[in-house]
This record gives sequence, C-alpha cells and structure tokens, in this order.
Amino acid sequence: MIKKGIILAGGHGTRMSPLTKVVNKQLLPIYDKPLIYYPLSILMLSKIRDILIIVNKGQLNQYKKLFQNGKNLGLKISYIEQSYPRGLPDAFILGEKFIGRENVALILGDNFFYGQSLSDKLLESKKLTSGAKVYLHKVSKPELYGVAKINHRNKIIGIKEKPKKYYSNYAITGLYYFDNKVIKYAKSLKPSKRNELEITDLLKKYLSNKKLFAEVIGRGGAWLDTGSIEDFYKTSNFVSSVENRQGFKIACLEEISFNNKWINKKEILEAIKFYGNCDYSKYLKNLIIK
Repeated sequence: MIKKGIILAGGHGTRMSPLTKVVNKQLLPIYDKPLIYYPLSILMLSKIRDILIIVNKGQLNQYKKLFQNGKNLGLKISYIEQSYPRGLPDAFILGEKFIGRENVALILGDNFFYGQSLSDKLLESKKLTSGAKVYLHKVSKPELYGVAKINHRNKIIGIKEKPKKYYSNYAITGLYYFDNKVIKYAKSLKPSKRNELEITDLLKKYLSNKKLFAEVIGRGGAWLDTGSIEDFYKTSNFVSSVENRQGFKIACLEEISFNNKWINKKEILEAIKFYGNCDYSKYLKNLIIK
C-alpha cells in the first residue's frame, strides 16, 4: 500500500523560456488553474494524502502561498528545494527522509492525465507492495519518448530511450509507483552523458529483477506532457473544452477532498474566501448548496 507521494516540480524550464525565467512552469495556468493542480489531483485521486513537493531553489514561497501545509485540503504537504536539477531519480535521494520505510508514488509536475476509468486504475496502483508500476500511453511518435515493450500480461519486457528504429509505441509517462527499494536503486545510479540520473536506468533495475509492471492508459484516456509551449496550450484547450461542455472541473482539489470527506463545508467556504470572486469560487459554492 502506498501512502506517500512526490511531485517533482523543479527542472530547468528551458523549453518554455522566456516565460519560465520569471515563473516556474508548474505555476503557469492550464486554463483556469495552475499546472501543478493537475498532478496533485492525481495523487489525491490515488487517495494519497502525505505529499512532498520538490521545487527549484528560491521558489518555495510561491508554492506555500498556494497550498501552505496542505491542511486546507485535508493533506499533509511538505517541501524540499532542489539546488540543481539532477534528473528524476534524484527525487528519491532528496526525499529519502520523507519516504522513510514506505513505498512511494512519483508524478512529474508537468504531466496531465485524464480518463473515465483513471480513478479506478490509480486506486489499484496504490495497492502496490513490491516492485514498480509505470503508466504507459500509446503515441504516434515513439521516437520522441522513452518507450516500453509489454507482453500480453502487461508485464514490461524491454525499455528503450527515444528509439531511432521502431521498438514500441507505448510511451512511459510521468506517473510511477515504487516499492522502498527505489531509494537504494536511485543512489546506485551514475549520471548519463547529459550529467543527469535517468529514470529509464532506474526502471531497468526493476526490469532486471522482473519486477516492473505496466498500467496502460486506454483509448478513452488522455496523457499530455506540457513540456513545450505548443503542448502547454493544447492541454489548456483540452481542459477548457471538457469543462465548458460538461460543466464540471478537472483537478478541482477542494472537490476531490470534499468527496473523500477529508474536508467539510467550513474548508470549502474558507477556500472561496481565499480564491475571491471568480468562476472557481462559484463552482466551489455549488458543491455545498446541492
């Protein structure tokens, strides 16, 4: 069972410069909410309430202004500043004290997930006791991603980083569930040619022990990496289309907490006061007058 989650919200942000010279990418808006609301909502839908957010040096106060210690959302949120981005597996080295002896989930702060049956998959993934599970999504240009080859039992049998020749069209997304061995494995990694610890090298540790499993996001689900300006605005348009057509909000953190009975009407009213007179507040108000 996984009770702890990490959001990696650091990184260089060079692909979206000059925007990210001023504001961290995860604080930029995807339609009507900061980007970081979306990965945080995924951990909350996994019913993970103890969360560590890893941020770039000097940006801590911006996140604390949004979430404080998480109590207003029925969560326990802690923070670590990352002096320099050293790759995804560094999250487990930095977060060793936070993780302790527990298993842990990791989501990248710029990944967007959506799907009708996604919540059920997340709750199933939370039950992981041994090994590692990664989320895969079919893509049309696998050469742009780290990809995984899977067998008929959804067990991963091979991984390649940005293959030049066709290997698999299942991209490895930025959502992972690990047992506690992830700390030891992360510490054993050596930096790659680009001087970073690579997530594919970490996953290969589990693969060599036949303990790497896949959760495939099907045709009814969506995964979007908001790493570039183009993808960022595509994601924003997607959220706008769904919300305006169907009348509910994606990644409304207070709604998830309220539905999970982590907060009550009092916290919703405090959230409305915090956000002020906006459409998000009007949506929250409708939650408690139904």
